[in-house]
Amino acid sequence: MALPVVSNSMRKRKKPSLVLTLSFTGLLIGAGSALYWVLTQGNLFSRDLLPGANIIPQNALVAVSLTTDPGQWEKLREFGTKETQSLLDKNLVQLRDRFLTNHGYDFQKDISPWVGDQVTIAIVAPNASKTTSKPVATDGEATTNEQSMVMILPVKNLQRASSILAQPKAVKDGKWIDRTYENIPIKETQGQVGEKFSAALLDGRFLVVTDNPKTTEQAIDAYKGKASLAISAGFAENFPKIARSRPFAQFYVNVPYSAKITGASPNRPLPAQVLTQLQNNQGLAGTMTLESEGIRLKSVSWLNPNSQRVLSVENKAGKMQNRLPAETLMMLSGGNLKQLWADYVLTSQRNPYSPVIPEQLRKGVKSLTTLDLDEDLLNWMRGEFSVSVIPNTPKEGLPENFRAALVFMVQATNRSRAEIALKQLDEVMKNQYQFQVKYTTVDGKPVVNWLGPFGTLTATHGWLDGDVAFLTVGAPVNDRVIPRQNNTLANTALFQNTVPSEPNPTNGQLFLDVERTAKYFPLASFVPNQRALLEATRSAGVTVAVSDSRSTRYDIFVSLKKAGKPEPLPSPAK
Repeated sequence: MALPVVSNSMRKRKKPSLVLTLSFTGLLIGAGSALYWVLTQGNLFSRDLLPGANIIPQNALVAVSLTTDPGQWEKLREFGTKETQSLLDKNLVQLRDRFLTNHGYDFQKDISPWVGDQVTIAIVAPNASKTTSKPVATDGEATTNEQSMVMILPVKNLQRASSILAQPKAVKDGKWIDRTYENIPIKETQGQVGEKFSAALLDGRFLVVTDNPKTTEQAIDAYKGKASLAISAGFAENFPKIARSRPFAQFYVNVPYSAKITGASPNRPLPAQVLTQLQNNQGLAGTMTLESEGIRLKSVSWLNPNSQRVLSVENKAGKMQNRLPAETLMMLSGGNLKQLWADYVLTSQRNPYSPVIPEQLRKGVKSLTTLDLDEDLLNWMRGEFSVSVIPNTPKEGLPENFRAALVFMVQATNRSRAEIALKQLDEVMKNQYQFQVKYTTVDGKPVVNWLGPFGTLTATHGWLDGDVAFLTVGAPVNDRVIPRQNNTLANTALFQNTVPSEPNPTNGQLFLDVERTAKYFPLASFVPNQRALLEATRSAGVTVAVSDSRSTRYDIFVSLKKAGKPEPLPSPAK
């Protein structure tokens, strides 16, 4: 058993790629199948903080912690399919060999006897980690792609840990030397080309390993009360919101610095639009736990304390799933569409990389419909809304023109204004685009159908429960949307077991039936081995809430298939 080996990357490459590190973090957040990394116990300040937070330099780009419990790693390896199980095992073996075997270490013999429950790795950009004696907002410029690594291993057996530090493995083409910094003995490699390692034992509680002597000094400074992650902007206030006992993994991302570093990389994993939007946040943190049916992630993001932006604390979503049929493939809901648009406009100002330029969208809506986006449409869309996909159920003798319908629902806060806007849309579709506009009823409720040139039903709009407007585009699903359904999406076991019930009240939710959606629609490829990951996933759910004017909570659950008990990992090559 060598799974925790990943946790104990005691010998890391000289300049670990932030792109690689962020990719691992992304996999932790996303859908499960390839999750690795490590962490430590016993924080000086609080058990609710990321282990080793008081040792990690304040401006660390990323910090990731994983359990060293072999049982949890075995549980992770049981998820998925045989294919994803093989992919995960392959990556674990590669990481074990790179970080331990190639340096002469064996986890079970050399590390496990003395290491604590978790191990933490942090990535630091040298120019973004100048020591300071007080908390800062860390929104300055990161001017280099060079990164260094600091690893914090908690010590549960001081004698064994001291022994491995006193007699480290021989270094190829180099030697170990001894020096001190702030009265702390440091063992350091010298003479070899490339990797330069440095290790120090802090108060017999933590073994700190880095690949940069200056980073070791920064970690010691942090431990002695100077600028550490534990006192960085918003960290101590927000991380306890998602802390859990015996987690499989925890992580922290310094959003502004990480976005800048990643954006400067020629092989950046995120598009410029996403990276620029991320600049609005200060920190992102999460805790991942393994459950019997999948992976649960509790996460929190927070704004820079110096930011002029504030969040609107309005959590009024959570009802739209009661209006959708049980066979719904996907649902995305929110609490206030007008507010969501206002937030997007604010964060998109002077951002050339915004996926949609607000003014361009306004002009487009005006040109296509003659309506003003803000005044005629969004102004009455201040209630809960949802966008969902409902599959078609072809009727005998009728052609199947669409595989599914896109359904939009919104609670109107001013029905009279909404009816005026919808009437204008009817006129535009009739006069400008030559659609047939037909008025009829479904289950006793009036609806308006827009029919294409050949009489094919293209779209329908109407009202539900007095103040909820709906618009369907594509397959005819009116008979499953308008009548009150007994078997709704909210009542299905899949929805209840997938979409987290917390935080509650909620500002929005996401439900995705991955198995069925993948059969209906081919999905664009965003990550390596996406097909295998999708085949290993049953469903995914997200629940979001605005905690306060500065922070937002996210709970995510990914339901996974099980491949069964895995074979033991192959032994390290001799």
